[in-house]
Amino acid sequence: MDASTGFVAEMQLTKHWAANIEDYVIDLAWSPDTHHLAVASASGPVTVFAAADGATVQPLLGHEEGTNTLAWGPGGLASGGQDGKVHLWDIPSGQIAATASFDRGWVEHLAWSPAESPFLLAAAAGRELALLRPDGTVHHRFPLAPKTISALSWSPSGRHLAVAYFGGVCLWDITTLAAYKEFAYANSIHALTWSGDGKWLVSGNQDPSVHLWVPETDFEFHMSGYESKVKDIDFDHTARWLATSGGQDACVWDCQGNGPEGREPAMLPHDAKVCALAYQNRHGLLATGSEDGVVMLWSPERAKPLRATVRMPTPATKLSWSKDDRLLAVGTSKGTLYVLRSET
Repeated sequence: MDASTGFVAEMQLTKHWAANIEDYVIDLAWSPDTHHLAVASASGPVTVFAAADGATVQPLLGHEEGTNTLAWGPGGLASGGQDGKVHLWDIPSGQIAATASFDRGWVEHLAWSPAESPFLLAAAAGRELALLRPDGTVHHRFPLAPKTISALSWSPSGRHLAVAYFGGVCLWDITTLAAYKEFAYANSIHALTWSGDGKWLVSGNQDPSVHLWVPETDFEFHMSGYESKVKDIDFDHTARWLATSGGQDACVWDCQGNGPEGREPAMLPHDAKVCALAYQNRHGLLATGSEDGVVMLWSPERAKPLRATVRMPTPATKLSWSKDDRLLAVGTSKGTLYVLRSET
């Protein structure tokens, strides 16, 4: 136990390093090579840390009116803010390499395309959606969405971009830059994710529920009964297990074959509402965080799934695994960043 932080580690999750930023940790982004971790403060500044020891590599100004989101891919580190701008950063100098501007609200959603040719950054502000090149120039601006865009998610192939708003989801074909399919949904959507095999597109919703589509066949179904709105959803790397928040238990559905309909989910209990979750990128461990400051590590497919528990002074706002799955970054509501090491 570390008396200064209240950490209690069991089994295979241990403290690697910790650092403080000036405000609520609103977003985290690992560099593709796992050497660096970018952390955004809700008040604006962004800090790049060395993954090895937590040393500050570069303080970035971020966005004066507040930073909302980060995305770090092969095209570079991008940030979006309440000033309606997307900045692309030159890390060695700490300077802005390029900026793209939006007219209709805060930039709240950024996502790099998984496709290599070309790397494109999807950026959403209010009802506006654009694809940006790594140099900040605009590849394409889409027609305005019917309502404020609430989530973005690229298909694993990079062929389609799913865009959610109140009333539904639109799939844009990136080759033709035309709408491929539209799915109606008569409520607010908080989160979107694709399974790694591209079969399932899933939304976490306000109503509260989880909705699943199979875009290839237009098959869909609905899972309700959650205690509260579902803001966190994630698939494991096999595309079989879907983890969701929405109450005091993290809920894990088996999506093998025809999907979870008619199956009982695995319930991973906490003593407080689950507020963050994340699967590893290439392995099977699931990290979950709850509002009482507890972070747990699970192997949901096992008879005894709980692998480790860490108790922290404040609740997690974000959980993010490094690309090699060795390190788990935990951002908190009090501006403390913890990086934990998994021994698996």
